[in-house]
Amino acid sequence: MAKKSLSGLSSDELYELAREREEQEAAEAKEAAREQIKELRAKRREAVARHRKELAAIDAEIREMGGRTGGGRRRGGNGVSVTEQVLEIVGSAKKISTKEIKAELENRGIVANNLAQTLAYLKRQGKVNSPSRSIYSRA
Repeated sequence: MAKKSLSGLSSDELYELAREREEQEAAEAKEAAREQIKELRAKRREAVARHRKELAAIDAEIREMGGRTGGGRRRGGNGVSVTEQVLEIVGSAKKISTKEIKAELENRGIVANNLAQTLAYLKRQGKVNSPSRSIYSRA
């Protein structure tokens, strides 16, 4: 198809030409964005790998000095889980309120943000009873 000059094109032809150009520019912009995202992801992978190596080196130094590195499950005092601590506290009293349980856990240095869930779990397991609201006793 021979190219026409712009002045010789009809309005429909001009509109179609503009639309094609717009689509072409949009595709080019999308491809440029994909390339930039690809570069950023590669840069991120490198940063994460470098960070992991640095952390591994620090952990190795800590282990060489006889310390333990992070990770693993957090336990309550004396290596006992929070659930076991709650069972021990409930078992030591005939009836005990949730406020008293929470206070005793705090005295032992244990944060009990999920005390209600822990007590509900123990209740489902049949290890504690709840004779009235917020009062618990050993089953």
